[in-house]
Parts: sequence; C-alpha cells; structure tokens
Amino acid sequence: MKILLVEDDVLLSKALFELLSANRYTIDIASNGQAGLELALSTEYELILLDWLIPKLDGITLCRQLRSQGYCKSILLLTGKNSNADIVAGLDAGADDYVIKPFDPEALLARIRSLLRRNGAISSSTLTWGNLCLDPSAGRVTCNEQEILLTATEYKLLELFLQNPDRIFSRAVILDRLWGFGDAPTENAVTTHIKDLRKKLKTAGIAEELLETVYGMGYRIKPAPNRSMSVGEKHQDGKKKPNSKDMTSVNRVLERFRNSFVGQVAVLEQAKTALLAGNLNEDLQQSALREAHKLAGSMGSFGYPEGSRLGRKIEHLLLEDSSLSPEQISNFSQLVTALQQELTKPAVTSTAPSVPMKQTHRLLVIDGDTLLTEQLQAEADSWGFRIKVAPNLATARSLFSLKAPDAVLLDLSFPTTEEDGLILLSEIVERSPNIPVIVFTGRDTLADRLKVSRLGARQFLHKPATTEEIFQAIARVLPQPQTSEAKVLIVDDDPVILAGLSALLTPWGLEVITLSQSQQFWKVLIATSPDLVVLDLEMPIVNGLELCKVVRQDAQWGDLPILVVTAHTEAEFLQQAFAAGADDFISKPVLGPELVTRVLSRIQRTRWRSQAGRSKA
Repeated sequence: MKILLVEDDVLLSKALFELLSANRYTIDIASNGQAGLELALSTEYELILLDWLIPKLDGITLCRQLRSQGYCKSILLLTGKNSNADIVAGLDAGADDYVIKPFDPEALLARIRSLLRRNGAISSSTLTWGNLCLDPSAGRVTCNEQEILLTATEYKLLELFLQNPDRIFSRAVILDRLWGFGDAPTENAVTTHIKDLRKKLKTAGIAEELLETVYGMGYRIKPAPNRSMSVGEKHQDGKKKPNSKDMTSVNRVLERFRNSFVGQVAVLEQAKTALLAGNLNEDLQQSALREAHKLAGSMGSFGYPEGSRLGRKIEHLLLEDSSLSPEQISNFSQLVTALQQELTKPAVTSTAPSVPMKQTHRLLVIDGDTLLTEQLQAEADSWGFRIKVAPNLATARSLFSLKAPDAVLLDLSFPTTEEDGLILLSEIVERSPNIPVIVFTGRDTLADRLKVSRLGARQFLHKPATTEEIFQAIARVLPQPQTSEAKVLIVDDDPVILAGLSALLTPWGLEVITLSQSQQFWKVLIATSPDLVVLDLEMPIVNGLELCKVVRQDAQWGDLPILVVTAHTEAEFLQQAFAAGADDFISKPVLGPELVTRVLSRIQRTRWRSQAGRSKA
C-alpha cells in the first residue's frame, strides 16, 4: 500500500515515516507542494497525506489542482489550522478528511484505514482462515505455507469473503464488486467460480468447507476452525489483547516528544556548571527554572515518572529567594546527574490507550441467531457497547428486569415459541418509553413495518445486515454525548504538555484550542468562546492565577469553568488557586483518565445547571 506524504517538517516526516512503515505502508516523501504534485501525477498512490502550509505550492492549492485534473484517490489534510472555516476550506478544496496537529498516532492510523477501506484499496493486513493465509501485498494465497494457485477471479472472490467475515453476498452483489459495468458475466458464472474455488481449496488440504451457501440469499464465509487469536480479539479472561504492532509504532512517535527532554536537561547542565563555578547569572537561573518546571510536568506523562519527581525537586531549589548554600548546590548537581541518567533508561511505554475512545452503552440483543450475536459481541467494544444476549423472549424479560439497557436490538421471530417479538416490543415501550428499540428481522412486509412503527420502535432494520450497519443503526437512536461540540481552551507554556493534553481530549468529541503565550489569552478567549479553560498555574509573563482572576472579574465570563493544572499540590498553592476562582485542579504529571473525567463532568455539570436555570425561567 503506497502513501505519498507531503510535509516540510523534517522531524515530523521522519516520525510519520516510522509510524506508517511499521504498519506496512510504503511511503514517498515530498518536502514541498510542487514536488508533491509531480509525484502524485506520475506515481500510483492509494492515499496522499498532505500538510497545508508547505513551500512552493500550499496544500489547498495542490488539492484543488489534483481534483481539477481528475485525481480520485484519497487525500487526508494534516495541519495545525483548526478553525471551522479552515476545515470547511480544506474539504471544499477536495480533501476527503482533515486531521489537526498535534494528532494522536492511533487516531491517525484509524483515519487512514477508514479512507483506504472507503476507497476500495487493497487491505494491508494479511487475511487468515485457519491455516489458510492471503497476503494482499504479495498477491499470494498459502495453506500451511504451501502456495495455492488461483485465477485472478478466484483470488478476488476469496479476498472479498475474508475481508467481510460476517456478511452474506448475493450473486448480484458479487458481480457488482468484482466486475466492471461493461464486462460482468451472468450470475451463473459466479456459481461456477465459487465451485472452482471450493475445489482448489479442498485439493490444497483445507478439509472443512470455507464457503457456506445461505439458500435464497447468497454466500458467506464460515467461522474459522480453531483459529488463532488475531490482534484486538479477546482472551479467554475477557480482556482485549492489545495491538502490539500499532502500539510499538505509536510509542516510537511519542519518542519525538521524549527526545525534547534532552535539550531541556542540557539547560539544567549549563546551570549546574555555572553553579559549581560560582557564576550562575539571573537569566540562566530563570531559564533553568522554566525547563525544570516543564520537565516536572511532562516527563511522567511520556514514560519517565521518576524524571518528573527529579524535575520538581530541582524546581524547588531554583525557587529559593536567597543564594544556594554549598549543600544545596551539591544537591542540585546530584539531581541533574540523576535526571541525565534517567533519560538513558527505556521509557515506561504504554501497551494500550489509557482512555477509552468511545462512551460505553448497554445493549440488550434479543435474537436466537448464535452466529450473529457472537459476532456482535466480538465487535461491541470497538463501537462502545457492552452487550447482553437473550436468545429467547423469556430470558429477555428476565435480563430487562435486572437492569434496563440503553438500547434494545429485537428480532420478531423465535422458532422455539409461538410468541411474537411484537408482544415484547409493546411491553418494553409501555414500560420504558425512553429506551430505543431497533427491530432487526427477516420479515419485511408492509404490515410488519406498520405494526412496528405503531408500537413505537425507533428503527426497522431488515436482515441480513453487516455488523457495521447494525451498530450504526443503534448509534443513530442513542442520545449523543452532551459534551459533543464543546470547546476546551488549554493554556500552557510547554508545547509538550499542550500536545499531550490535546491528544487526550480530542477523541472525546471536544474541540481543543491550545495557547502557549499566556499574554494572548484574552484575545483567544473572545475569539473562540470555549466551554471550559485549562490553565497552567506557573507561566512566564502572565501566570494562571492572574488569568483566573481576570476571568472571574468579567461579567460575561465570570461563570466559565476553569480547571488548573499544577505540579504543586501543597495546601497553600491550592488555596491560592481556589481563591483566584479555579473550579477544580489536576496535578502534573497528568493522568489521561483523570483529565478526561474531570473535563467532561465539569462541562456536563455546567450544562445541566444552565438547562435547569432556563426551565425555572
């Protein structure tokens, strides 16, 4: 899978090259827009990753030129411009998607996979079924490492089924997927090709039937026999196995942030040398104090918790009003040396995201189709659902009485009973009218649809359907999180902290605005109208306490929620923060789940108060 990266930032280009290469993409890099245009028109790429602000030809102009010349492959804009107007301009210019810097590496990889799927590009992952293996990059199919020779049509057929393990394909859909408009054969030809494919697979040593005929509907692939657990599937203890390949590459990109610590520690080393020589000037001391404060707040967030502790001790020494004593100078020297040694150790790398990407909803599935319910359970976590399955109506009533779900997926027909699912639908709607019910059934008469509609179901979904279609139908009837479209303004003089906090909050549907120059705070506040502000307490020029007071003294912004972030959790510091008007605080190094929980709950609480106030009025 070949990707063109058009980016003039050398460090970022290298980081993206490593990230994408680790995920088996082939990368070409262009450092300016003109070179990117020439490469895009002369070479076949499945995707273009495009920065906006690049020399010679900016990203928007490049996008327009490519689209005007009929270029139809996916274009993903990767840029620091984050206003709604910028996003609209990028998409109107022809981009398929838009990712704002700083970005979360996992989220970027997911966006790329989504675009490639949408574009019909060949999967970059090896597809397996038992001992059968299809490698799209090499175009080979093997069984027990012995190659199986297939025709082009047989290969495409097998790939189609392996890529869609839960879907039934009719012969008409197969014709539409695998042949062009003008050269499609008859539907009988599909039957012949599937027969030939089955025969070759059996000859190659695959004893069990791979393709199943679903009479009157089409074909689908059977569950693999004794298959190995693939990346992201669950262990027997119910926990998800982490995607180690993706996380390794993600941590490699995070290493770019960690490498910035080396430069910050170098400033502390200069201060140490000057202290030992007795000639530390005020400018160098202030520089060392700023870097120590940044290290105390950020190292723990990027794999060096001991580094944060050492940085905080150094900061406390440099905050002394009087000159350091010989004992304090010796202590300072030892702390800087320990900090340097800490950076020689491997970082404590993450093996899974610390914050779930989606809100979790409880879903009750009432359906006797075991294959379907198992597939839904296997994919539920990635869609943000926890599933309980009731194979019959009696079990459904029992589960419903224990704990009401957030949504219900209900079949209408159950072979083991004469009772109809419409009866249970009526009971659920009467008992809990606010719980959405999605009817998922093979019955498709107008009479059935009218009954379902009159009884109060929110959606009618006809079988068969893919798991993606099912979960999308459920998502449509669920209430959206109240924090959607909320804006958070983060003010911190440390770019590493800004990047880290933004990456933690963005996946939750929050629009994050970052500001490193606190003297620009009021201008940015008025321009962006955030729902919540996150402030670092200790910043040069204008500190967080001063910004807190300015906000609280304003009639318009006096009720704006303020969350302060600080490396100092002593009582006197927190008393000052609350006296200045802070609503809550979080200590550095910042832990992802704590930050997300505090931000979301504070925004939601503020909106509830606002709604209650309007109701009383």
